[in-house]
Amino acid sequence: MTTVIADGWTMTRRNMTHVVRAPEELILYFSLPIMFVLVFGYVFGSGMQVAGGGSYREFLLPGVFVMTMLYGLGATATGVALDLSRGVVDRFRSMPMARSALMTGRSAADLLRALLEMSTLLVCGLLVGWQWRQGVGKALLAVGLLLLLRIAITWVGIYLALLVRNPDTVGVIVFPAAFPLSAISNVFVSPELMPPVIGTISEWNPLSATVAAIRELFGNPGLGGDSWPAEHAMLLAVLWPVLLIATFAPLAVRRYQRLSR
Repeated sequence: MTTVIADGWTMTRRNMTHVVRAPEELILYFSLPIMFVLVFGYVFGSGMQVAGGGSYREFLLPGVFVMTMLYGLGATATGVALDLSRGVVDRFRSMPMARSALMTGRSAADLLRALLEMSTLLVCGLLVGWQWRQGVGKALLAVGLLLLLRIAITWVGIYLALLVRNPDTVGVIVFPAAFPLSAISNVFVSPELMPPVIGTISEWNPLSATVAAIRELFGNPGLGGDSWPAEHAMLLAVLWPVLLIATFAPLAVRRYQRLSR
């Protein structure tokens, strides 16, 4: 177990070193959510309605936090696919190191990266007028739900990279898959304001569960609805990520074990 932890930490440091040496990647992934805050919060915000009333920017920021966790899928999948295409994974597999270190190191590095992203976005949110209103304890719980979602998305990204293995193909797949998932959710608009069918899909969207839960924990506007997902958002915000981890982590491990076959 000591070797597993030590090797996993070594791989975590390796992945974080790549982040430090490629700051343009961080800028790219930060620019999209910040752009959404500025465009939707200031350009379109005056024309947006929030169910139950309230500031649209306070409604929007929790959705942007979740959307940032989702778009971390691209960094995870691309990083793993690059290692595969360059033969780095084969080299690691030939070395006397724990087999689990590659994936646990990637998962831990992505978690640390998510903490950095969240810290930056929280400061950005405070600068545009967003704030939490339910105390530090509930705010930390909301951050915990965001990180749980990021862990689930990380395992989805690892499996996708192991399945496709081509970094160019991964880059083409990720954005078309991620954008509809964030668009048909409660990130930008409340499901109550959508057509019935789309509103139902939005309410059962895994992203919507986390967005609704952290809006409640932060005390931001946008709560409402008498549907089962709306009334049990906190439960779904835990169940959806756990289900994704339970599904994709074993698939990723099995795919990783079959690489040399």
